[in-house]
Amino acid sequence: MKKPTRDHVLRFALPALAALLVTLTATGMASAEDSSGYDEDSVVREAEAFFGEGAKGMADVISKAFKDHGQPNGFIKGEEAGGAIGVGLRYGHGTLQLKSGVTRKVYWQGPSVGFDVGGNAAKAFVLVYKLNDIEKLFQRFPGVDGSIYVVGGVGVNYNQSGDIVLAPIRLGVGWRLGASVGYMKVTKEKTINPF
Repeated sequence: MKKPTRDHVLRFALPALAALLVTLTATGMASAEDSSGYDEDSVVREAEAFFGEGAKGMADVISKAFKDHGQPNGFIKGEEAGGAIGVGLRYGHGTLQLKSGVTRKVYWQGPSVGFDVGGNAAKAFVLVYKLNDIEKLFQRFPGVDGSIYVVGGVGVNYNQSGDIVLAPIRLGVGWRLGASVGYMKVTKEKTINPF
């Protein structure tokens, strides 16, 4: 049997090493992507634990948000209250939790203008997408409340600024009906100024 030469070994070893390297890199990239956001089952469990049993439509609303925007890299658990007669106001507070482990107390408020009437108090579970720098959360996020998606009394709408998307999921008491345009201003401190 002929002894393999160095060139012969390299000819077969290099492609095998390259294939192994590609496989390891792809596996590492996939796990990095998976760890960058929350999976749908985890979000549904968190939301159901937060809202309590019997929140009909919760899984459907969350599934819609995942279909529209993919995996969130954070969420806010909180409460809010608001009211409107044509012009409305909404105030809320909660705790931001990022997939990276960062948590922080946040506040939000905002006006709305449109065909909107009523008042409500709600628990809010806000999905947060593409927030890579926590300081970028503290700004105005325009949204259209009239585009709300509702299943069984649970609703979600989207507020976006640049690449960052906030998707508040609300379940509460009261009555507020109509379509309005407004924004959600997130702040570090509590304020009554919605502007």
